Amino acid sequence: MTRNTTSRSLHDLGLAAWFGGTLANAVALNPAAAQAESASDRGAVANEGWDRWTPVNAAAIGAHLVGSIGQLARNSSRIRGQKGVPTMVGVKVGLTVAALGVTAYSRVLGKTVDAHQGVPVAAATAPVASTPPKVAAAQKKLAALQWVIPALTGGLVVVSAFAGEQERASEAGKGVLRRVLA
Repeated sequence: MTRNTTSRSLHDLGLAAWFGGTLANAVALNPAAAQAESASDRGAVANEGWDRWTPVNAAAIGAHLVGSIGQLARNSSRIRGQKGVPTMVGVKVGLTVAALGVTAYSRVLGKTVDAHQGVPVAAATAPVASTPPKVAAAQKKLAALQWVIPALTGGLVVVSAFAGEQERASEAGKGVLRRVLA
């Protein structure tokens, strides 16, 4: 079996940053913004943090996708020949597409919030009664989605670990044999 260290590294490091960064922002940045003294400063603090994270996140996602494509290319014969691998690839692609969609939608919502600087909020994802309705609606959606992205990318980490187990010589041999005998 040939080595594919570069694509595997891009896949894993990109996914690690995508997962870890969004989880850290949900756990730390969003709630910490509530500590700003003024209700109108709270959104600005969170927006600044997310605006700084966005280019790093985009690079991480790009690295993950490039690595994923490299993994698919390097493992194409195993995908065709080993029983169970096509299903794993389908699950992985589905999770990736879902994570990309939720990430993109969250960014759109974040830009809505970011466009209204200086409005009063309780925290990054929590409006107050005087928060403009458009911003409040976006914040309420972001309150849920901030957890969906780490859940989906965490699922990708688990499926990737399973994929690595499928690559063991003993597993690959059994999978090919099952495919041939089926």
